[in-house]
Amino acid sequence: MQSALAVLFPPQCISCGEPTDADFGLCGPCWRATPFITGLVCDRCGASLPGEDEGRAEYCDDCLTLARPWQRGRAAMLYTDNGRKLVLALKHGDRLDLARPASDWLLRAARPIVTPGMLAVPVPLHWTRLLKRRFNQSAELSKALARKAGLDHCPDLLQRARRTESQDGRDRDGRFRNVAGAIRLHPRRGNLVRDRDILLIDDVMTSGATLAVAADACLGAGAASVSVLVLARVAKDA
Repeated sequence: MQSALAVLFPPQCISCGEPTDADFGLCGPCWRATPFITGLVCDRCGASLPGEDEGRAEYCDDCLTLARPWQRGRAAMLYTDNGRKLVLALKHGDRLDLARPASDWLLRAARPIVTPGMLAVPVPLHWTRLLKRRFNQSAELSKALARKAGLDHCPDLLQRARRTESQDGRDRDGRFRNVAGAIRLHPRRGNLVRDRDILLIDDVMTSGATLAVAADACLGAGAASVSVLVLARVAKDA
């Protein structure tokens, strides 16, 4: 049956639709056009760093300057070229099928920071945006990642206390002001976060403002630590 289906519906690239060797994969050209982050990275935000990985934590200039509330962080790819195309397809194109391959890319990036007993938690959407979009792309990513990594998952641990304006076009300070106090712990989920290591998952990191507010909410509820994981990281010179 599977052989017959493969003949009738051969695997296609999830990005361009060209034939591939396996389902839910990228063809060679699209793989090469996707800016996966490899090599030495900042241990706190996942940004690429020059030099070789010598097995010790290194930090970018931003993370040496800013007081990040989370402990460690990773990103699967840069938010440019085919990376941006894939994120936007998931976020605005109803391409929920992309959560499956994205979870593989996320897990590969997250292996150095995942610990046993971690609780995977998505950055929440405000209910009005959730109603309009019909799904939270970060929750789809966290669900798929948690299943693959064998982690507990709580999709509603965090809530948006208020709807914020778009972060597009704002500088770093403006982004932090825009989301200040916008995320809180679900009033009935406090027992899940206390003394737990939390893995916050989002689709894109730019300044880290939204992740910082979410991390503060977890730490304020008694989390032992918070780490962050994103599908794509905006390049710092972008």
